[in-house]
Amino acid sequence: MLNIKFQYTIISLFILGILSFWLLKNLNLNRKYHIGEEIDSFNGIIVYHNGGVNNDSGRNISKTGYNIGLKYQCVEFVKRYYLEYLKHEMPDSYGHAKDFYDKTLKDNELNKKRDLIQFSNPSIKRPEINDIIIFDSNIFNKYGHVAIITEVSDGSIEIIQQNSGALGNSRKKLKIEKGQVKWNILDNSILGRLRKK
Repeated sequence: MLNIKFQYTIISLFILGILSFWLLKNLNLNRKYHIGEEIDSFNGIIVYHNGGVNNDSGRNISKTGYNIGLKYQCVEFVKRYYLEYLKHEMPDSYGHAKDFYDKTLKDNELNKKRDLIQFSNPSIKRPEINDIIIFDSNIFNKYGHVAIITEVSDGSIEIIQQNSGALGNSRKKLKIEKGQVKWNILDNSILGRLRKK
């Protein structure tokens, strides 16, 4: 009898956990902002609130037909920033955040799909403002994440990001350190960076 109650309790907690996870990823639990509301900007390019990280508000296409991405996702902000501020269109305009990084390339080589120079982490090149930083996928986010570097100092960088979660922040600081030869952003989930040539 006790064993059956224990099994029901475990199953109930498991179902509750899955339901809570789904709600967190799909609904806007932040009453401060509405989906599509401006929450930040960098160099005049707006970051919009997306609610749950899986929210999809339709595709953003430029006037010339260039695919910018799904509205209010992280990829959409990064590609819109590069298009509007840096006047750069990526040859391959599709793919998830983690797909921005080509694992077959060496540090400081041209990523032809993005037409950007790719840097590994760690890299011989110091991070710079306007670099795209690429985070790998994980158990909670199979798509990865991308953001833009807004500030670089001797010991840290600041990034701006869209779609960091219903309760996430648009800005985040990450520590960096200079080794013997290479610069390292101290976050194991970072695959690397991209930079306009």
